[in-house]
Amino acid sequence: MSGPTPEENGGAPPLNTNETASDAPAVESDEQEAPKAYVDPSVMHEIRIAELEEELDKAKDRHLRALAEAENTRRRAQRDRDDGAKYAAVPLARDLLPVYDNLHRALKSATDEQRAAASDLIAGLELVEREFLNAFNKHKIAAIEPELGERFDVNKHQAMFEAPIPGTESGTIIEVISTGFICHDRLVRAAMVGVAKAAPVVAETSSSSASASASTSGDGASANTAAASSSDSST
Repeated sequence: MSGPTPEENGGAPPLNTNETASDAPAVESDEQEAPKAYVDPSVMHEIRIAELEEELDKAKDRHLRALAEAENTRRRAQRDRDDGAKYAAVPLARDLLPVYDNLHRALKSATDEQRAAASDLIAGLELVEREFLNAFNKHKIAAIEPELGERFDVNKHQAMFEAPIPGTESGTIIEVISTGFICHDRLVRAAMVGVAKAAPVVAETSSSSASASASTSGDGASANTAAASSSDSST
């Protein structure tokens, strides 16, 4: 049986179907795969277990730190709430203190004649002052009333002036200008006081030195007088 004619192949020469493609020789690679090292599966399991235990320890540490931070935040919030409720009246008390000071000064400045002429008014003002202090005491705001001769305390008192007072120990209170107030352990306002200070020693030293020089000059003058009298008697 003859093959297809050139006209049937479109002018192309006929293909030799009897010829088979020869197998090309395989190119051998110079690189050969290295033999794989043998790893004991039990060792791999131990390494993996150690890694997982380390990750677990880190996760536990992060968890404990988060719990500690949450507890600290809760405690701070609780402390802020307690302080807010404990010292809630302090700002209002500071605003009302000038009113109390003016009322207290008015009562102190009233003379006996004025008290006798307006006894009912004075009694009413004294009642207002007592109610004022009672309202402070309900909110745990106590008055600080220093005594004369008491030691000055920087935590409760504010020194408005210092003056040397004979016979008074230095650092003691010699006058109370205004009352102080404290709420629990927080100072609302310090008591304004006058404080005694030590008398200056320089004046005493200068006077003693002046008297000593005067006595020395007096002795010198008497010696000169004695010398002059002895010279007159010899002549």
